[in-house]
Amino acid sequence: MFNIQFGEGEKYRSLSANEIKRDTIQANRGNIYAEDGSLLATSVTKYEIRMDAASPNISDSYFDSNIDSLAIKLADMLGNTPKHYKNKITRARKNKNRYLFITRGLGYNDYLKMKRFPIFERGVYRGGFIAEQSTVREHPLGRVAERTIGYDDYRGRVGIEGAFSKYLRGKDGWRMKQKIAKGQYKPINDDNEVEPKNGQDVVTTIDVNIQDIANTALMEQLQKFNAEHGSVVVMETKTGEIKAISNLAKTSKGTYYEKRNYAVYESHEPGSTFKLMSLVVALEDKVIDTGQVVNTGNGIYKVYNSNVIDSHAGGFGKISVAKTFEVSSNIGIVKVIQEHYKNNPKKFVDGLIRMRLDKPIGLEIKGEGKPKIRKPSDKDWSRISLQWMAWGYGVSLTPLQTLTFYNAVANNGVMVKPQFIKELRGQNAVVESFNKTVLKDKICSQETIDKVKVMMENVVKRGTADNIYTSNFSMAGKTGTAKKWIPIERDANGKKIGGGYYSNQKYISSFVGYFPADEPKYSCIVVIHEPLKEKGYYGATVAAPVFKKIAQKIYTDTPSEIEIESGSYGSEKLNQKFDKYFEISDKYVTIVPSVVGLPGMDAISILENLGLKVKYKGTGVVKKQSIKKGEKIKKGNTIYLDLL
Repeated sequence: MFNIQFGEGEKYRSLSANEIKRDTIQANRGNIYAEDGSLLATSVTKYEIRMDAASPNISDSYFDSNIDSLAIKLADMLGNTPKHYKNKITRARKNKNRYLFITRGLGYNDYLKMKRFPIFERGVYRGGFIAEQSTVREHPLGRVAERTIGYDDYRGRVGIEGAFSKYLRGKDGWRMKQKIAKGQYKPINDDNEVEPKNGQDVVTTIDVNIQDIANTALMEQLQKFNAEHGSVVVMETKTGEIKAISNLAKTSKGTYYEKRNYAVYESHEPGSTFKLMSLVVALEDKVIDTGQVVNTGNGIYKVYNSNVIDSHAGGFGKISVAKTFEVSSNIGIVKVIQEHYKNNPKKFVDGLIRMRLDKPIGLEIKGEGKPKIRKPSDKDWSRISLQWMAWGYGVSLTPLQTLTFYNAVANNGVMVKPQFIKELRGQNAVVESFNKTVLKDKICSQETIDKVKVMMENVVKRGTADNIYTSNFSMAGKTGTAKKWIPIERDANGKKIGGGYYSNQKYISSFVGYFPADEPKYSCIVVIHEPLKEKGYYGATVAAPVFKKIAQKIYTDTPSEIEIESGSYGSEKLNQKFDKYFEISDKYVTIVPSVVGLPGMDAISILENLGLKVKYKGTGVVKKQSIKKGEKIKKGNTIYLDLL
């Protein structure tokens, strides 16, 4: 002892000093909510349980007298048979296994329960109970807007999780610890050196009901037409708030799931939906008017060595510019733009640029596709570029960029930025609010806006989308059917195989517009890639019905807002009932409350805080609960919820 203390004292004091470490205390990541408070993403604590089966502090006699009870408890909680667990642990003890895997992904309530099992109840040293805690990110409402919510982990930073990571992550704390016996560390001080600061919560603009409507409508149509993938976005006209965004792609098994955020990243040739942009330029330059007559001929128009063909056999003959848009005549739009911009294509392109069509939106979410507006000075400009741009080829936009322009028309020319976030919250208080951002005060004159609005409404009333017309509520928009460019491939001999637009095999079907037509509240775009040609491929057939389903469902499900002057409209009897309700609700600490009608995540939070284990199926609000209101709470019991 004298030698250790004095002879080698400096050596051991030096070793002791080196066995001090700074231990990180992780901050809790903030939650992500829908606008109504429904939980979209949250951090949940999970436990991996292992056992030091060969611990010298577990005597053979104690082990033998308690292993059967432990095996029964494990079987009841985890499944399998008591014999399975008894044999597994007994074999591990014989083999001196001090880190035997028991289970993973255990919730907090089950973890507390397992800690009280026979043998385990004696803790890590005397009972061999090893619990390793981790935090995982879960989506309580399933795959609602999954790609937009995104993730922030080893895969990178994607969606809202990635864009707002610095707010959601919070700041880790730390404390100093010193190594003691048996490889364990103990804190040096009573308090943490730096306390962790939990992340802020993000409240999104997503409306879970509209999201469900949009996702269901898109899924049904993709399945019906056996399409490769598709996307839907619903935007609030005045604010730019995104109420729903769904992106679904087909798997090798023929099912659909959220693979990529196509609405944000996938820039493609829009086809006929771009005709609106072309006519706005021409109307704004006052080189045409909607009543001007265009001779579309017999349905085939030659431009140098290429043919422009109308879908209507035999052509439309002589029709007005407005009619050209309503029936989506390719020849009509090409002739209009060619006649007035052939000698000065730069003027046409400048008109598109004035409306901000060449610039990205500037989303916080990473991965926005770049728009492409071809210019006469570009190397790939050809003698037919102007004519092909007029009807949506040789240009490229993402679905969200196209929707942003159409939404500006619905919003009387004011182009607002699509918005995914309403506010950041911390400690139940608003930290920062996100108001609408105006990208351009006016994309064109009100005179032009008024004219194209009439044309867009007539597309639904008597044009290419008359199949979705209803007298119950008004809609306005434009169909789009674009041939999809197929890359040219070569076989083993170097010979070119297929490729180009003229494969006539793959199409992009779309519809974009707004509703109601007279006082637009929402704008919406539907884009479906590669529907099975034999079943249909026109925008009116494939995409427009999805738009109608969404509009109709929102229209019928959204209650009217009625403003009344403030005053005393309640009765004394009614007020007494409210007082009685709150008096009773405050006493719900030992009996089960009714959570029917509450948002699912609110109900789960209430019930888990009361000590119940919650399992649920479905999304939305609670329609049914397995334990009736008024029953006495038994801590750890499971309550089942049906959500719709």
